[in-house]
Amino acid sequence: MSPLSQDLENTVALVTGASSGIGQAAARNLAARGAAVALVARRADRLQQLAGEIADAGGTALPIEADVSEREQAAAAVERTAEELGRLDVLVNNAGVMLLGPIADAPLEEWERMVDVNLLGLLYTARAALPHLLEAAEKDPRRVADLVNISSVAGRMARKGSGVYNATKHGVGAFSESLRQEVTGRHVRVSLVEPGAVATELQSHNRDGVREEIEKRFEDMDILQAEDIADAIAYVVTRPRHVAVNEVLVRPTQQEQ
Repeated sequence: MSPLSQDLENTVALVTGASSGIGQAAARNLAARGAAVALVARRADRLQQLAGEIADAGGTALPIEADVSEREQAAAAVERTAEELGRLDVLVNNAGVMLLGPIADAPLEEWERMVDVNLLGLLYTARAALPHLLEAAEKDPRRVADLVNISSVAGRMARKGSGVYNATKHGVGAFSESLRQEVTGRHVRVSLVEPGAVATELQSHNRDGVREEIEKRFEDMDILQAEDIADAIAYVVTRPRHVAVNEVLVRPTQQEQ
């Protein structure tokens, strides 16, 4: 983890889905900028490894094993962060699953999992974090707080074969804009980051046949890396207090849709 400017020193960030991909890259980036970072995900072994890497680089990380789709676990993760690290200035709602395929005859368990994680998990975590973010926005060193929801290009347009995933990500966008209007006057910035194709584990969770279709679509494309989205997140949360970046769409240069 290369050192970056310490513009988040004396702040605390919580990142969900921190055990891999965008969440892992975001946690590293925020820690390198001086934030103490709570790492939230289900895979405790990966969280411990990441926390060790951050500590070795001079940062502070708190691994928290939790499934944010369970309301009590999401709330407990937020409360533990505030108690052990002292505050909460930045929430990155990154945990998500992408299970694609035709709507007809789709396994309902896949739909339920996407709604549980992509929507309910994000809602539970945001609700638990809001009081802490509002409090942090009134305090030094920044007197502003950030709630960053990770959506997708799928939250802007619907495609054949991704209807329920589209529905969850459109929901994330609607929730984010409504919440933004509620709290922006109190210096809590609500931002939406919408990645296009990124090299993460998301695709690997799909069924045989569907996974191959996804891989074929992007096989000749220089797709994004998790660190590219982590850079976008870091940009959002390090703007001056009077600047709110409400929405960022990041696609690979070659991606048309």
